[in-house]
Parts: sequence; C-alpha cells; structure tokens
Amino acid sequence: MTAEPIGHAEWALDLTRQRLANFTLEDVLNLPDDAPRVELRDGVMILVPSPTIGHQTIGNLLWLWFRQNAPGQFLAATAVGVAISARDSFEPDVLLLRQPIVNSHHYFLPDQVEIAVEIVSPGTKRRDRMEKPPGYEAAGIQHFWRIEQDPLHIFAYDLVDGRYELAGDSGTELVLSAPFEIRLPISDITP
Repeated sequence: MTAEPIGHAEWALDLTRQRLANFTLEDVLNLPDDAPRVELRDGVMILVPSPTIGHQTIGNLLWLWFRQNAPGQFLAATAVGVAISARDSFEPDVLLLRQPIVNSHHYFLPDQVEIAVEIVSPGTKRRDRMEKPPGYEAAGIQHFWRIEQDPLHIFAYDLVDGRYELAGDSGTELVLSAPFEIRLPISDITP
C-alpha cells in the first residue's frame, strides 16, 4: 500500500523570467488555481493586493448600480481582467462591458470594455493614478473612472483624440452624458 500525498506544491514565481521580463498573457492564463491574482506590466508579473472591505464594498455597490441603471447593451463585471497586449494586462475593480459578450474567459479585449474603473487604495495609488490610465488610454478604452476613498470622490475621463480628458468629477453626484445618461449619487456607492 502506498501513501497518498497530502496537499501539493504551491505555485512560486519564476524569478529568472521575472528579471527577464518575458512573461506573457498566455503565462498568466496558464497559472495554477492556487496562484495569486496578477497583472502584467511590460512582461513583469505584479501581484494584485487584496482589497480592503471598504474597497470591496465600493466596487460591489458600483457593480449593483450599473446592473440596475445601465442600458441592456452593457454588462457590469468584477474580478475579470483586460488584455491590454500580449505583455500587459490589468485587473480593474469594476468593468462595464459591451454586449454581446464574445467570450466567457477571465480576460476581455479593450474593444469590449466601455468603462474601466479603478478604486484607489494605499497599496495601489501609484498604479491606479499614474500607470493604468495611460495603458487604458493607449488601448482605446473609451471611459476610465478613478474612485478615491476618504472622502469618496469619482473622477470620470472620456477618450478624446486618443487622450483622456476629465468629463466630470464629484463627491456628491456624478453626472455624465456618456456612455449613457448617468446620475450616480455618490451615497449609493458609499460603504
């Protein structure tokens, strides 16, 4: 009689490939189930920090608001990614996708994304404010929202001539005309 092994070896990041910056989206898609969530930045895997309860609540309430208020040609989603390129991917906090959904995989192509939303947390400030907007912009994502916490404030950007321009911002009610008529009371997404 042979003994069954207990557990299994945990996933570990290949540090040589990390230094070479040669990871691709295919590598991320082939990660085992026990691997942490990652984003790709120029072929380097970046661990996505676990969100706080306040961060999760904001994202979940925004998902619910989209679900209840967005027209039928859109679908709200969380915990999915955007394939920016073969060497770059993002894991936004909330997405508003265009229907019909052409795949049911983890990653969506930029042309399927109407709004990408990042909720800024202490561990994601630099990426959410400085690194991700140019990536979404270069990928042609039409609308990008950045949500700041303490106090809660939304900054909404529209892609105009290849560059993001501030379309609106508010700490009380976000009012926008695109991608649909939006009147989002900030209290609706406040934990």
